[in-house]
Amino acid sequence: MRWNAQSTTDDSGIAGATGTLELPGLLRTTTVPEFAGMRFHEVRAKSALNRVPARSSMPFEWTVNPYRGCSHACVYCFARNTHTYLDLDSGSDFDQQVVVKVNVADVLSAEVNRPRWGREHVALGTNTDPYQRAEGRYRLMPGIIEALAGSDTPFSLLTKGTLLRRDLPLLARAAEEVPVDLAMSIAVFDDELQQSIEPGTPSTRARLATVRAAADLGFRVSVFLMPVLPYLTDSTQQLDDALSAIAEAGAHRVVYGALHLRPGAREWYFGWLRKQRPEVMDAYAGMYAHSAYAPQAYRRMLARRISPLIARHGLTGQNDEETPEPAPAAPTAPRTAQPALF
Repeated sequence: MRWNAQSTTDDSGIAGATGTLELPGLLRTTTVPEFAGMRFHEVRAKSALNRVPARSSMPFEWTVNPYRGCSHACVYCFARNTHTYLDLDSGSDFDQQVVVKVNVADVLSAEVNRPRWGREHVALGTNTDPYQRAEGRYRLMPGIIEALAGSDTPFSLLTKGTLLRRDLPLLARAAEEVPVDLAMSIAVFDDELQQSIEPGTPSTRARLATVRAAADLGFRVSVFLMPVLPYLTDSTQQLDDALSAIAEAGAHRVVYGALHLRPGAREWYFGWLRKQRPEVMDAYAGMYAHSAYAPQAYRRMLARRISPLIARHGLTGQNDEETPEPAPAAPTAPRTAQPALF
């Protein structure tokens, strides 16, 4: 892949959707022909580890996010609203203006090798995807993996990106030293719908092949069948077909959950519905009128529908509202680790 013919700006500011954007540690803004319409804002981060708030229900205390914004452009992405903190919008800016923490591996290495670091579990992929297309250029993940494994820090990784396959040998070596849990997010098994609602992601088939490649190395891979989209991907036949494909790919566990629409994602998703699936717009407006979450009755119905299908296909199942159960990364891993949730 060529990375010449790129244009840059200086560090005085970036023209964003709402005017001039100031980013701490900005080194340059770059555009490249291979990523038409996208801008990469390269920054020097002061820290890599992010502490999860104590009030959170997440089963981990620390995260690392090498990128902000995501070229996967998933219409429903819950993290969209985080871009508004940068004076960028939660729609096209989130998809097209990606902040890259170019020194994240070095900063992380320093942090996890401090005497006071407690070797707590670190989750990757909880906000934006660490294996989005930009990772093919910046190659931040190998350094992150080496820093965590080298400091005896257990970690989990959730992605939609098939770039994961590049690092599977490195991850297999890391799993000999620390617990490493891998999870692939695959929400849509209809090719036309997948390209419409997740236009920047690898195909479902390619992601399933990545699950198989990881499973063949001994990883007990989880697949995040989420979000399940009401009226679009939640029929018994659709769920059965999805679980059949997941089991055939060699996955060990399925984590599922209904769509939730936080501010930022809600507006963007509803705009997509009006254009692409207007026939279900009224139903969605009713379901999400008072909450970001699907009604409890719907979630119970989904659990009743999918649970026997998960068992039929020989998979371990988990509702994303439940307390996650440990899932070892590979047979040789000395301990167990929990998966990174959305």
